[in-house]
Amino acid sequence: MPIDGEYVPSSWDWVADQVAEYEASGGTAANTFADTGLPIIVLATRGNKSGSVRKMALMRVEHEGEYALVASQGGMPTNPAWYYNLVADPTALVIQDGDTPADYVAREVFGEEKRVWWERAVAAYPSYDEYQAATERVIPVLVARPA
Repeated sequence: MPIDGEYVPSSWDWVADQVAEYEASGGTAANTFADTGLPIIVLATRGNKSGSVRKMALMRVEHEGEYALVASQGGMPTNPAWYYNLVADPTALVIQDGDTPADYVAREVFGEEKRVWWERAVAAYPSYDEYQAATERVIPVLVARPA
């Protein structure tokens, strides 16, 4: 079920453009991150302040039908807005991995479970370790399971 609300594209043009192309193509185009060739997913959340639908491309870290959502923001000193959106409403989450979007529920993971998911994330995208080294904050990891 789509998230209700007006869609407001990212203020980062490259993100908005990638999401638009990915969705328009059913996930067959714009489905990798930059020039890495590594696959991405598109997630949609509801803005915790605006109520608007927000979309972002994230690295694809999938295991047995669940996805790690790594709130790295490239090692910046703050968490990405989508992280706060999911903390506020973990059920307002749609993930598109390929041609069909589906509803998910997110939860933040900690301890041993986070360690396991972090290892999976780094295996999918090694730069996550560099991002963690670049910031003083502990990068959150959420796990999304089908709703």
